[in-house]
Amino acid sequence: MLYDIYTNNKLQSKTKEVYMRIHKGLMKAATFDPTKRTSQMSVAEMCRKIESNNFSLPLYQRDMSWTLQKCIDLLNYQLWGKAPVSPISINVINSTEGAVPQVSFIDREIISPIDRGQYSIVDGQQRLTTNYRTYCNHDDFRNIVLDLGKGEFTEVNGTMRPSQIPVGILLNKEDNILFEYTASKSALKAPTVLTVLLQVRSKLKNYNYTINSAEDLTEDQQIEWFEVLNNAGSRVSIIQMRFSKLKAHGIDIYKQYTNLYRNRLFESGYEDFFTPQKTNVSYPIAALNPAYEVITGKPHSGNYAPIPSDTKENQLCNLPSDQLSRCFSMTLDALDRTLDFINDNDIKRPVRIDYINYLLGYFIFHPEDISDSAKDNLMEWIDTVGFTNKSNSNRRDIFTSLIA
Repeated sequence: MLYDIYTNNKLQSKTKEVYMRIHKGLMKAATFDPTKRTSQMSVAEMCRKIESNNFSLPLYQRDMSWTLQKCIDLLNYQLWGKAPVSPISINVINSTEGAVPQVSFIDREIISPIDRGQYSIVDGQQRLTTNYRTYCNHDDFRNIVLDLGKGEFTEVNGTMRPSQIPVGILLNKEDNILFEYTASKSALKAPTVLTVLLQVRSKLKNYNYTINSAEDLTEDQQIEWFEVLNNAGSRVSIIQMRFSKLKAHGIDIYKQYTNLYRNRLFESGYEDFFTPQKTNVSYPIAALNPAYEVITGKPHSGNYAPIPSDTKENQLCNLPSDQLSRCFSMTLDALDRTLDFINDNDIKRPVRIDYINYLLGYFIFHPEDISDSAKDNLMEWIDTVGFTNKSNSNRRDIFTSLIA
């Protein structure tokens, strides 16, 4: 109660309680602390769970996208780093009804049925796959070695030195693989050398990751978690997620198309076109535009040029499976034809992938054998056209002119 300090009379309070509407879920959110739902797990245990399919990937996850150097960087960080690697984020599937379909880490084949308690990796696929490939001595890692002289993991091209040991031998799931290898190499037989190798092996196999867990997240909730942790909704990852879902319909875009597209260019000496990493997806997806227009019978539209800004993942994913597979095969055939055309006519090496994707598009719109005059025109086009400092509108006009 308030009083007038001069008259000691009671004063009427003039304050009023203000009504505030509070979201009914706020109290529940405030009392739930997901950071307390963490645990630790060693690399060796995680690899065993991958091998038994207890660790799996939600269908929307993209494939392995790290470069070899990025994998090497992770191994060196686990060996030398002064702070732990960031946590792995897992959705524990307790209610299998309506759960997001899961695929295997090993071969991306669909896992059916899903067992209760399945660990679905929301974030951490690249780190887990890197460690698993050392555990199973994967062929992709055949050139990664521990260099005892340098004290680090590195890539070797050519003959290995006596001071180098393959990572798939050093960190193999079977202990005897390392012992048999060192016994066959005189330089590695010394007790001091073997002691160091065993210490490195023990550290990396027993390296603990923090596991952040949630339970029974919907697909949207998982994607939201992934985006916050990983890439804030980058266009490339969204495209990859969209195509990854086609696995449920028998389409594996990585095995059937993007890996084949990239490998053809690698074999022809164009591996430098795939830097930065996101181009591994955007270039091959953009190259599908001409085949899409031909298969659907649509007249060419300017914004269907084979450039990354014009990728049509939604339209492609809405095609029947047989038509999408046909898109893949048409594009790969046209890519072969393009690479042969450049090689057979002693054309100077294209400095940008635009030349290859545009020629690829030309051959899709012109599947017949080209005349000598058309061949001369194409060779002149390669010599004279430029893509530097061109707007997307200019790039579209260049393609429209070429196929016309």
